[in-house]
Amino acid sequence: MEIDNRKKNQIKDLAEFLALEHEATITPLNKIAELEELPVFYDDYGNAFDGTLVYDENFYIHINTALGNTPDKERGRFTLAHELGHYFIDSHRNALKAGLINPHPSRYNKNKYQIIEREADYFASCILMPEKRFKNDCERYRKFDFQVIENLSKQYLVSITACAIRFADIGTHPIMVVYMEDNHIEWKWQSKDFRFWKLADGKEVVPKDSLAGKYFNKGTGVKKTEELWGVDWFDGISDDNINFKVFEQIIPYKNKVLSIVWY
Repeated sequence: MEIDNRKKNQIKDLAEFLALEHEATITPLNKIAELEELPVFYDDYGNAFDGTLVYDENFYIHINTALGNTPDKERGRFTLAHELGHYFIDSHRNALKAGLINPHPSRYNKNKYQIIEREADYFASCILMPEKRFKNDCERYRKFDFQVIENLSKQYLVSITACAIRFADIGTHPIMVVYMEDNHIEWKWQSKDFRFWKLADGKEVVPKDSLAGKYFNKGTGVKKTEELWGVDWFDGISDDNINFKVFEQIIPYKNKVLSIVWY
């Protein structure tokens, strides 16, 4: 289920208002929580969750350091931004306070099919990378390559994945972002003006001739960019465009691969 446009705009406006109240490019999330008198506890909670918002007469956020969620790391910042989303989005906060929903432990990169999790993720993206500021920084790059995403992710202290998705939404060059596990496509995200939508081997199977496909099928691969034929990734390319080429950057880790594709 996708977020409807009206709700999406409300979330964006709220998150970006909170971010742009501060001059720092790296949004001071803990300061925002402090100004709300919203306690944030960092502790070792084993493998239970990444973060959770709890109501017990007052609201509290718990962040799990055991899974790498520290205040100065990309994962920890996204987790806190996500939990702030649950707090600042009225429907989430009011439902939790009224007991209409139970506290729901959030897991990084999981539970993304639940609409409230999608809304909290979108809030996190907007507060960490507010559109006006992020677009201005994107426009400084005349040519796109993977280095642009790397530079922006460091500048905003966000993960490559979060930065690439935000760039796909509001950046200056069309890209596609694909996350895969065990040779299976878990999700993909692409710019609205990206030319191709239909993948070469179906929507769930990693195209075998892509860099990601070679990593899964041959067991070899390192973080790199390579130029490929468009048909290696996409179906439906006309005969007139048969020589069309794309670039793919892969970031492999064990049984997982993140690919960014552009042309």
